[in-house]
Amino acid sequence: MAPQQSERKTYTTGSVKTGMTMTEKILARASEKQQLNPGDNVWVNVDILMTHDVCGPGSIGIFKKEFGEKAKVWDREKIVIIPDHYIFTSDERANRNVDILRDFCGEQNIKYFYDIKDLSNFKANPDYKGVCHVALAQEGHCRPGEVLLGTDSHTCTAGAFGQFATGIGNTDAGFVLGTGKVLLKVPPTLRFVMDGEMPHYLLAKDLILQIIGEISVAGATYKSMEFVGTTVESLNMEERMTLCNMVVEAGGKNGVVPADSTTFKYLEDKTSVPYEPVYSDAQASFLSEYRFDISKLEPLVAKPHSPDNRALARECKDVKIDRVYIGSCTGGKTEDFLAAAKVF
Repeated sequence: MAPQQSERKTYTTGSVKTGMTMTEKILARASEKQQLNPGDNVWVNVDILMTHDVCGPGSIGIFKKEFGEKAKVWDREKIVIIPDHYIFTSDERANRNVDILRDFCGEQNIKYFYDIKDLSNFKANPDYKGVCHVALAQEGHCRPGEVLLGTDSHTCTAGAFGQFATGIGNTDAGFVLGTGKVLLKVPPTLRFVMDGEMPHYLLAKDLILQIIGEISVAGATYKSMEFVGTTVESLNMEERMTLCNMVVEAGGKNGVVPADSTTFKYLEDKTSVPYEPVYSDAQASFLSEYRFDISKLEPLVAKPHSPDNRALARECKDVKIDRVYIGSCTGGKTEDFLAAAKVF
C-alpha cells in the first residue's frame, strides 16, 4: 500500500504575481485587485470626471433620468466642468448648453466649475481656461497613478502625468456622476521607446505623427500606448501632453508617460492632493515594442485626409496654404503658440 500523500492546499503557496504594465497597475489599484491581465473586465473607482459644454448637458440628462431629479452626484470635489467649446458665440442653443452646466453646478455645489462670467472682454478674461485638457493640467487635476475620465476623446492627453486617462460617452459619464465607478476592459500595452537627442526644429507633434504613420490610425485600437526613452524624458510636460493627446488618432484607449522629476516639479504649485506614481515592471508583458532614433527624424506633416498620411515637411513645400488654424486640442498649449510665433 502506497504511503498517503497529504494534499497541498493552493492558498498556502500564495498567489504568483506576474509583472504588470503601468496601465495594468493603475487599473488594478483602482479596482482593488492584486493582479490584472489584458482583457479582464473590472469595476474601476474614478478619481476625476471631466465634462464640458458639448457633452455635459447630455451626461447630466442621463444622470437625472437614471438616478432621479433630486439625486446628488457621488463626489462634488471629483467632478470638473469646463465650458470651452461653445462660449465665444451668440448662438442661443450653444449658450443654453453652458446655462445647463451652470444650473447643475449650482444645485450640486460642484467645486470645480470653471465658469465664464464676463464675456465682454475675451482678451483679458481670467475665467477662461482654454482647451479643457490643458485646463485640467494647469489647474492641478492631473496626478500620477490616478484614473481620469472625460466626455471627450482627447482626454487621453492627461496620460502625460503617468495616470490612466481616456474618453467616455455620455451614458458612462451619467453613471459615473452617480456612482464614481465605471466598467473597463484592461487594454494590452504597446511600448514606444524613443531615444536620441531631439533636434531643435522638432516638436512632440512630429514624434506622434511618426508613430501614427508607422502603425496606422487603427494600429493601437483599444490598446494602451506607453512612451519611454531618453527623448521622452527630455520633453517638458506640454510636449508630453501632445504625445498622449493623439493616441486616440491611432485608435488607442490611453497613452501614458512614466512620471519623473519633470512631472513632480510641474505639480508642485498646482495640487496638494497626495498621489502615488506607478511604473511598469521589468518583467511586464508588452504586446509589441517599437524603437525610434529621434536624432534622425525630420519635421513631419499629416496630409489630407488622415493623421497617418504622413509626409516629410520638405516634401510638401510646394503646397500653397490659404489658412492656418492654431489652438486645437493638440496644439492649444502655451508652447504651441510660442512655436507658431517663432515661425511667424
